[in-house]
Amino acid sequence: MRRAWIVVSLAVSSGLAFVMLLVIGVYVVAGNLVNGVGGGAAKALAKEAVPAAYRDLVDRWGRLCPAINPALLAAQLYQESGFNPRAQSPAAAQGIAQFIPGTWATHGIDGDGDGDRDVWDPKDAIPSAAKYDCTLASYVKDVPGDLTENMLASYNAGAYAVIKYGGVPPYRETQNYVKRIRALEESFAAPVGRVDPSRQAAGAIAYAQKKLGTPYLWGGDGTPEQGGRFDCSGLTKAAYESVGIKLPRVANDQYNAGPHPKRDELLPGDLVFFSDDPADSRAIRHVGIYVGGGYMIDAPRPGAVIRFDPIDTPDYFGATRVTEDGAKALPTTV
Repeated sequence: MRRAWIVVSLAVSSGLAFVMLLVIGVYVVAGNLVNGVGGGAAKALAKEAVPAAYRDLVDRWGRLCPAINPALLAAQLYQESGFNPRAQSPAAAQGIAQFIPGTWATHGIDGDGDGDRDVWDPKDAIPSAAKYDCTLASYVKDVPGDLTENMLASYNAGAYAVIKYGGVPPYRETQNYVKRIRALEESFAAPVGRVDPSRQAAGAIAYAQKKLGTPYLWGGDGTPEQGGRFDCSGLTKAAYESVGIKLPRVANDQYNAGPHPKRDELLPGDLVFFSDDPADSRAIRHVGIYVGGGYMIDAPRPGAVIRFDPIDTPDYFGATRVTEDGAKALPTTV
C-alpha cells in the first residue's frame, strides 16, 4: 500500500503540469472547432450503442422512411424503456417501445412474420415503433418545418396539434420532448468527422485531479458522511456536476450523455468506459475521465485510490464526449 501511495504521489507531482497543459489544449481545440473545423451529425448507429440483441432490428427498421433513422429510433427506445422489453409504465404502456394498448391495437404489426403481434416481443415492437413514426410523418408531411421534428411532436402531442400550429406546437412538454430526442439521437449516432469538444471538460478534469489519492468507496458520492470518497461513476458524476452538468449516477447511463469519439479522436475530458461485454453498452461496469496520453483519472476498485490509469486495456469499451443537451436528455427511469 505504501508503494501505491508513492506511485500516486509521483503521478500527482509529475502529472499536474501535464494535466494543466491538456486543460489548456482543450480550450485551444474548442476554439478551433467553433471557428469552423469539425463535422456534422451522423445517422448510422454508433458502435455498440444499442444492445446487440436489438442492433440489427433498429438498423433495419430505422431506415423505413425519410423521417427517421437508426440513431433516432434508438433514442426513442432508450427514452421509452432503456431497451427493456418487459418495461411497463403506470399508464399501462408496455414493452420496449412502450405502446399503450389502444395504440398497439391500431399500429402494432407482425414484424417477424410469425403470425402474431406481440407487444412484449422486440421483433414486433421495434418494427411497430418505426412504422408508427412513419405513419405520423405521413400525417404531417405537408406541414412547414423539419419533418422529423414535426413527427416527434405528433408522437407527443398528436398530429392535429402540429397541423393546427403549422409545426411543433407551443407546448413546453412537446418542445422539450423534441429537443430531448434530437439530443439523444446524437448519442446513438456514429460521428462523421470531428466531434466538438466539451467546453466544460477542463473544469471536470480539474475537479477529478484534486481528488487524486482519495480512497475508493463503493457507492461513494464524495459526501462529508462518506469521507469525501467516491466510486468510479460517483467521481465522474461529481466532476461534471462541478461545472454545471448533471449526469446519471450509473456508468452505463453516463455513456449516453453525448456523442462517441473514436479511440484516436479522444480529447481530455471525455468519459472512457470499460465492459466485459464488448457488444452491449448496458453491460458497462467502469468509467473514468480521459486526460490525454492514453491515461485517465479514475476510482478503480475497493482498496485502491483515485489515480491515473491507462485506458488501453482488453476491456476498453468506448468513450463519450459529454454535452449539456445530451446529459439533460437522459431519462431518469432507465
